[in-house]
Amino acid sequence: MIHDARAFWLRSPGVGELRPVTLSTPGPDEVLVRSLYSGVSRGTETLVFTGSVPPGQYTAMRAPFQEGDFPAPVKYGYLSVGVVEAGPAALRGRTVFCLHPHQSAYVVPASAVTPVPDDVPAARAVLAGTVETAVNALWDAAPLVGDRVSVVGGGMVGCSVAALLARFPGVRVELVDADPARAAVASALGVDFALPAAATGGRDLVVHASATAAGLQRSLDLLAPEGTVVELSWYGDRPVELSLGGAFHAGRLTIRSSQVGTVSPARASRRDFADRLTLALELLADPVFDALLTGRSRFAELPAVLARLASGDLPALCHLISYDEETPCSA
Repeated sequence: MIHDARAFWLRSPGVGELRPVTLSTPGPDEVLVRSLYSGVSRGTETLVFTGSVPPGQYTAMRAPFQEGDFPAPVKYGYLSVGVVEAGPAALRGRTVFCLHPHQSAYVVPASAVTPVPDDVPAARAVLAGTVETAVNALWDAAPLVGDRVSVVGGGMVGCSVAALLARFPGVRVELVDADPARAAVASALGVDFALPAAATGGRDLVVHASATAAGLQRSLDLLAPEGTVVELSWYGDRPVELSLGGAFHAGRLTIRSSQVGTVSPARASRRDFADRLTLALELLADPVFDALLTGRSRFAELPAVLARLASGDLPALCHLISYDEETPCSA
């Protein structure tokens, strides 16, 4: 039985460290999980790492099993995959996903873990939380057969949305990003790619996930009359300025927010959080999602990795953290 673990903590904005943890003995309705992988959600976690969560959003931004408070010290993260070492018989030995901070082992209620399907590799399963966000966004957006859709912002969430949209009959998807390197990711996902200045206009729907005012403005500019922008970005404490004096009113354009903290109203009467996460894990059977795993490091290197991600020195979509200390680092 595992009794000791290590957890990543943000000691102060911009400074992370690993701290020892003494684990409790799991109760009858709890599980002990030994971590295999966790994923760094670059957008949200770099906001947390740099201390950029607005005070008014401290409660809304709390992650399950978070310890401490914003801005720091705080234990944060929510993309963890591991093996159940102890707990109910139906879960023992199963690979599971949990919305848990970066930690080498942990004890949580059995209801907090979701079994990973046998056809989904453990490393890919860390994307479950991000694909769940994409599922919720598409429940909100409700694209129709044959729609012309752009996804502005080729990060983890934007690419997950694009990957799911590529499955819709007759939908032509264009991923729009300022980084030309995202063209290779778009190709792997089976969608078109364009730089912002060359993006195709007249779109029925635009999903925005760049977390920039320029990206949101470009999203509006790409819409056909009566079109909708579904806004997925989290801006932290940064103000957003838009120019709404052009086609916004004349074209009767819509900006609609989408947030994974609640199940989309379009499905809330028939689906709950567990249903949504289970669906996300089932969708991850598609190997196309491996294109979103763009780097790997050991858990011991996580404090330095987060600093490099926050500074932009380490470009990534989802950076994978391995808890097998013998795994070579590829960061």
